[in-house]
Amino acid sequence: MEIKIGVQNVGREIVLESVEDPDSVAKVVEAAITTGSELRLKDDKGRLIIVPGKALAYVEIGAEEQRRVGFGQF
Repeated sequence: MEIKIGVQNVGREIVLESVEDPDSVAKVVEAAITTGSELRLKDDKGRLIIVPGKALAYVEIGAEEQRRVGFGQF
C-alpha cells in the first residue's frame, strides 16, 4: 500500500510503500496528530520514517492495488 506524507513548509511529499493495513496506519497517524508526537512508519524494505506530528500537513493512505499482468485487451 502506498502512503504519501505532506510536511508543512516542504515542497515535496514523502512517499513510501508499506505492508501494514490501512486501519493500523490511520490509528498511528491519528495518535501523532492529536498528541503532537512523532509519526513513525516502516516501509516494505524495513526503513523507519519519522516525521514530527506537529509538522504534518496531510497523510494520504492508498488502497492496496493488485498488480496487473499482461498487456490488456487490444
